[in-house]
Amino acid sequence: MSPWPGQALQLALEPLVPGFSVAVLDEVDSTNSELMRRARAGRLEPVLLVAEQQTAGRGRLGRQWQSNAGESLTFSLGLPLAPRDWSGLSLAVGVSLAQSLHPAIGLKWPNDLWFDMRKLGGILIETASTGEGREPSRYAVIGVGINIAERPASGLSTAPAFLREMFPDIDAAQTLARIAEPLVRTVQAFEHSGFSAFRARFDARDVLRDRAVVLSDGTAGTAHGTTEGGALLVHTAAGMVPVTSSEVSVRPAA
Repeated sequence: MSPWPGQALQLALEPLVPGFSVAVLDEVDSTNSELMRRARAGRLEPVLLVAEQQTAGRGRLGRQWQSNAGESLTFSLGLPLAPRDWSGLSLAVGVSLAQSLHPAIGLKWPNDLWFDMRKLGGILIETASTGEGREPSRYAVIGVGINIAERPASGLSTAPAFLREMFPDIDAAQTLARIAEPLVRTVQAFEHSGFSAFRARFDARDVLRDRAVVLSDGTAGTAHGTTEGGALLVHTAAGMVPVTSSEVSVRPAA
């Protein structure tokens, strides 16, 4: 495996984010969990935390993200952040990752990377209050997991996609080198401009657009892109419905 590009990334990103650091752990339960623990303890420094292996990785809605050394890239970016509107941050992050990796990578609302209609990666965003000032910013923890090598499909209806389908020789360290700096720049741009600056690019990669979909509450309809705030528009029997709840999941209809 290639050496982790920690020093190079730190040198590139420190001018953008003063005090920025990169750390690589051999093993941790979850990079998101670790940064949230640090935030609750008052450690709010900007950092990119990478784990070669996660023992209790987490995805959206409490789902597990299994991660063995060499099979996946798993990391979390922690930054103090104060956007006017947080809506659509996971979509903007997805746009950045897809653009940095391959034109064929699609985006599934609200937080998945897809290739060939199979899940390639996921995004999990959590925040902690800084408790400072009249209008405090929050400490954002942006977790990313991307399949690098082929993984078992046991227990899954569809085998996961993996990056080596597109780049046969790529590894986790090379992947991180491709995506880290553009990701930090994207988060900074989102802080200033919100999701509207990324909407067209998300819609161009939206794998659900114009497809029949089913929501986790049983609602069926057709996906029609996103609003300026990042909500998913679904045309149902009751009319056009904007889906915003973090507790709702969406899947293509069978």
